Amino acid sequence: MVAGIGAVSPPPVCDDAWNTEHRAEAPLQRADRNFAELLQELRVAQTGVQILFAFLLTLSFMDRFAGIDAFQRGVYVFTLVASATTAALLIAPVAVHRLLFQRGRKRELVRAGHRLALAGLLTLVATMLAGVLLVLDVVIGRVAAVSVTAALAGMFVTLWVGLPFRLRRGGPPPMDR
Repeated sequence: MVAGIGAVSPPPVCDDAWNTEHRAEAPLQRADRNFAELLQELRVAQTGVQILFAFLLTLSFMDRFAGIDAFQRGVYVFTLVASATTAALLIAPVAVHRLLFQRGRKRELVRAGHRLALAGLLTLVATMLAGVLLVLDVVIGRVAAVSVTAALAGMFVTLWVGLPFRLRRGGPPPMDR
């Protein structure tokens, strides 16, 4: 069979037996490592979200804000709420950790944190695209702003969804060709 064509990818490596055999890692050690990795990923995303949220909070106090139209005001409100939602989702694993601390629930914490991080990334992309749409609508006009934002949405889907799913299937990343 030709590599990549009709090939069956190996099952995902996510079970405790594999980790014990190949990493000499007990289930709780794995949970500790996974939570540490999750927190590191969240640190990267949280900083940008918090800066964007702070900027959005101050934007409505600018003199030029009074001159925006109804569409721009709607996009602004959506962006502000999406930014707050993103911050809540990306910070939630820390709050959950504090409330579950030393209760022997690390594996559940990792699963919940994973789901919260995925939801946070979804709202993050919505926040970023809405922010770009708002700024571009003011700077270059609505039609061009929608076109550029749609292209950026395609890029996000390709990089944040398409590439990881391709790698999960076992295919080579597009850059290796």
